[in-house]
Amino acid sequence: MSLVFLGTSDFAAAILEQLARSEDQRPALVLTRPDRASGRGRRLRSPPVAERARELGLALAQPESVNGAEARALIAAGETSTVVVCAFGALIKEPLLSDYELVNVHPSLLPRWRGAAPIERALMAGDARSGVSIMKLTAGLDDGPVCLTGEEHIAPDDDYASLSARLQRLGGELLLRALRERPPFRPQKPDGTTYAQKIEPADRLLDPGRAAAELERAVRALHPHIGARAALADGTLLGVERARLLDPDSQAADAELLAGAASSPPGLIALDGRLALVCAGGALELLVVKPAGGRAMDAAAYLRGRPRPGRL
Repeated sequence: MSLVFLGTSDFAAAILEQLARSEDQRPALVLTRPDRASGRGRRLRSPPVAERARELGLALAQPESVNGAEARALIAAGETSTVVVCAFGALIKEPLLSDYELVNVHPSLLPRWRGAAPIERALMAGDARSGVSIMKLTAGLDDGPVCLTGEEHIAPDDDYASLSARLQRLGGELLLRALRERPPFRPQKPDGTTYAQKIEPADRLLDPGRAAAELERAVRALHPHIGARAALADGTLLGVERARLLDPDSQAADAELLAGAASSPPGLIALDGRLALVCAGGALELLVVKPAGGRAMDAAAYLRGRPRPGRL
């Protein structure tokens, strides 16, 4: 009996590689989404899972719909016993849900952060811990029974890249254990459910009407794959790659910048080669920014191209 893998994202590609390099759980078939046009040139790009499957020499198919007859026939042809799903990005429907055991790798401690963006939402919320749950896929939104979980501490300086890398390793280890040992699935706890909604444009915008601590977490949660943005006075959006909270107790330079921020309305200001976002609660220093259509650079380099200090 063979194993089929369904996935799309970079996170899923990392899990796929751990399966492929195991001695006993190498997938016989990988299914992912079709290539899509992206970027300014609208060039066709393969999903990360497709690229990784080719590198690993795995059989690959990219049907338009995983629920269609073509995909179901491909899965059935291999006398499949188990289908592993990880960040596939499309709804899986009947009859697939009933025809196979669908084991899902979800990067959160279910029932907290069911949904599309669990890693980002955990960072945005300031959670102290995250983790991975191995669950049985059902018709509901990540509400199926769970057989294994593992926790991961969230460090104060974690961003999406650093946290997801650790969760990928943990997820692969838990998945291999689940496939080999077949621990029982148990219903999720009825309390503590939260939903990780998809990241929308409004989530990316650093609104100075919010607390600086919230915005600092948002910058880390969206780096480097999505990116936060701050609005300049002319309406242009400035990408924000790195930022930190200004702390008046940490050093005199921060106190000086905060003093300047205290006399300014909410928004971006420049002072002595430094860039800050004045917020309703505190201020955020922008360390690395990315002008529209440009490359990422430190704030000092960005400000050298501005006509004068003050409000931006």
